Amino acid sequence: MIDHLMTIDDEPIDQKLYKRLIERSGLVGTLHQHLGAESALAFFAAGDGPDIDVILLDINMPGMNGFEFLEAATARFGTHFVKSAVIMLSTSAREEDKAHARAFQIVRDFMTKPLTLDGLHHIDARLAELSTAQASPPAA
Repeated sequence: MIDHLMTIDDEPIDQKLYKRLIERSGLVGTLHQHLGAESALAFFAAGDGPDIDVILLDINMPGMNGFEFLEAATARFGTHFVKSAVIMLSTSAREEDKAHARAFQIVRDFMTKPLTLDGLHHIDARLAELSTAQASPPAA
């Protein structure tokens, strides 16, 4: 189960769909939604919110896009602004966007919209893998 999941996407309809899917899935404790990257940066800058386990981040947004958000967030907070991972969630299937996403250490996956229940289960399983890998002692 994911305790705190954040979505950053400028499309209100997508946000409504995420909320509905996530609530019905039972996989997420608390959903934090932001309609823009600037709003999400302000959330992290405030420093009084809960630790976010995973962020689903759109690439194409007005103002600050998803890559600019990652640059600003990692420059300001390091990679620890999110506990486990950022998952890029975009309509783009361009290889350039996938390569750009992989350039960020904190990005663990790239998924194409729309978010589905199977996609949400994939994210939950991916986070469990990451948690297990981080908890395992290095091989001697």
